[in-house]
Amino acid sequence: MSTTHRRALLLGALAAPALVRPASAQEVTLRLHHFLPAVSNVHRHFLQPWAAKVAAESQNRLRVQIFPSLQLGGAPPQLYDQARDGVVDIVWTLPGNTPGRFPSIEVIELPFVAHKRASVNARVTQQLHDESFAREFGETHIITAWAHDAGVIHARREIRRLEDMAGLKLRFPTRQAGEALRALGAAPVGMPVPQVPEAMNSGVIDGALVPWEVVPAIRLQEMVRHHTEIAGSPTFYTASFVLAMNKARYEGLPAELKRVLDANSGQAAATMAARAWDDQAAPVEEMVRRRGNQIVELPAEEVARWQRQTQPVIDNWVRTTAERNVNGAALLERARALVAQHGQGVA
Repeated sequence: MSTTHRRALLLGALAAPALVRPASAQEVTLRLHHFLPAVSNVHRHFLQPWAAKVAAESQNRLRVQIFPSLQLGGAPPQLYDQARDGVVDIVWTLPGNTPGRFPSIEVIELPFVAHKRASVNARVTQQLHDESFAREFGETHIITAWAHDAGVIHARREIRRLEDMAGLKLRFPTRQAGEALRALGAAPVGMPVPQVPEAMNSGVIDGALVPWEVVPAIRLQEMVRHHTEIAGSPTFYTASFVLAMNKARYEGLPAELKRVLDANSGQAAATMAARAWDDQAAPVEEMVRRRGNQIVELPAEEVARWQRQTQPVIDNWVRTTAERNVNGAALLERARALVAQHGQGVA
């Protein structure tokens, strides 16, 4: 046997073990489904970086394949059940898409409870999930729960005072935001955010409640000319979100891959998600301003009127949660304390 032949056999023998991956080196691909387009900020600035981080930390053994714009079928209100039933592995969705199903997480969505910064609301929502309402999501494995920054009113007419809300048909994202709009004299219309452009073009709505971050994804700045912000904190409304995973799929992960996912869950993921809102809000607002659209910030005395007008929404939520064996009063007190704690020193 020639020296060259012996060297080739030796190299082949050394390389052979690398061709057989041990069971512990299993590779897994998870399908993540959501409703916004791939150009949306949450897709580009949270879901994609989060998936890339999971892949890198697992040495590319745990990959997350993202399907935006409901590419795998269904409608936004069906996303949570898609994860529960194993139709997909993970979903990004709003609990508010199924009103009343998850009553405890609504505490952060009540009028004038949340902070204006997503970084604060994300920490509060995740902590409340861990402390109080994880059981409501027991049919899935919640990777993280969070809420966005200050909600903004985008409308075809100027809103400077409470009286300007009268009869205005506004899209709302959550049950509590809808009740708050009704208390302010508006005509609330519930719908998932992808339906907003068509509803605006057909005259079904006069505007929408969304944070700044969402505006470019649905080109809302081209459909309205007026945008009303609430000065300071607490803000008028927020919406909560979850990354929910099929429970059996999570529990079936190899231990080492589960550790990678766990390291990118909870507060770590909530903090990462919050940046997609906090970092993008100012550039979007500036883009809207450059278009010549009008941006109004309600002064403190006007905000106080809105708070008084929406207090019955909070009172009703406390009463109805008690009927469902949820101590809404204690949960509200805890939420406000956490917002104050985590919001201390946050501009």
